[in-house]
Amino acid sequence: MKAVTTSSSSSSPSTDVDVVLPCLNEAAALPWVLGRIPAAWRALVVDNGSTDGSADVARALGATVVHEARRGFGAACHAGLAAATADIVCFCDCDASMDPGLLVPFVREVSDGEADLVLGRRRPQGRGAWPAHARAGNLALSRMLRRRTGLRLHDLGPLRAARREGLLALDLDDRRSGYPLQMVVRAADAGWRVVEHDVPYRPRVGSSKVTGTWRGTWQAVRDMSRVLREPGRVRVSGG
Repeated sequence: MKAVTTSSSSSSPSTDVDVVLPCLNEAAALPWVLGRIPAAWRALVVDNGSTDGSADVARALGATVVHEARRGFGAACHAGLAAATADIVCFCDCDASMDPGLLVPFVREVSDGEADLVLGRRRPQGRGAWPAHARAGNLALSRMLRRRTGLRLHDLGPLRAARREGLLALDLDDRRSGYPLQMVVRAADAGWRVVEHDVPYRPRVGSSKVTGTWRGTWQAVRDMSRVLREPGRVRVSGG
């Protein structure tokens, strides 16, 4: 599988793109993250109850700030999706672990009709980028996903792109850690073309709210396991 190395300087990215960035106390990482988003795209920073001034930093850097009072990764992601207006919506963590500029070829693939949902397969860069317990949990879930859907994916990472209307039609209702997996499961049930590409995964800025601890990882695995037990759904178009 070819690694994606394109950055925000790549030529001719689609201009009708919103990037959803779930945010909880990421003030230190925001300048780097927002600086890597292509100038023609809109950054939607979803503040999920930050106490470090993240919303003010994001606003000062030109991002659109969406406030989501209900705590949870899925709650923040879905609030961003609901606020998006662009044809194509991307998702990226807000902790500087991944370069949102790498989404340019993802968007092009969706825009050209080559895929309905494009995911980034994380490739750790340096020590501490991806704790062993988090990687083990992700591997187990990927295998369960394969049995459930037939998709031969290796990661359930947060870097992704798809058309907004198609995502809304999936009726995603998980508001915790299961949201990324639910998106993939329901996309597979809907007959979407789902692909993944290698992307570099850097040590995050600050402490992780989920995968940085065994407890957080276990909670994420439990949330995602619940999603995998969902019955299959009626097919809908990916856009």
